[in-house]
Amino acid sequence: MTKAALVEEVARVADLTKKHSEVIVDAVFRSIVEALRRGEKIELRGFGSFRLRRREPRRGRNPKTGDRVDVPSKQVPYFKPGKELKELINGGSPEEGIERKPWSVSGVPGDLNT
Repeated sequence: MTKAALVEEVARVADLTKKHSEVIVDAVFRSIVEALRRGEKIELRGFGSFRLRRREPRRGRNPKTGDRVDVPSKQVPYFKPGKELKELINGGSPEEGIERKPWSVSGVPGDLNT
């Protein structure tokens, strides 16, 4: 799914314009990126969690020249799917067991007041 397809789906489900949906999708992505920059872990109950993992420095090789190069340590984003997401993906056809409830910040489907 592309970002444009996600914007269209949000617009359809929430009965919003594409422009408003794009603002919402961008705000969610920006919030996730900023939280990761601050070193925070993002947990979306029932969906999964985002966090940073540190890659240690290593000796790499330039594939073009074959020369050895030092690759510095860095942090990379990591997504770990939640139990419910794994079950929905591995549980069979999309029609089985998937309830279309809006997600909320609190992680309780349908709870839009928190």
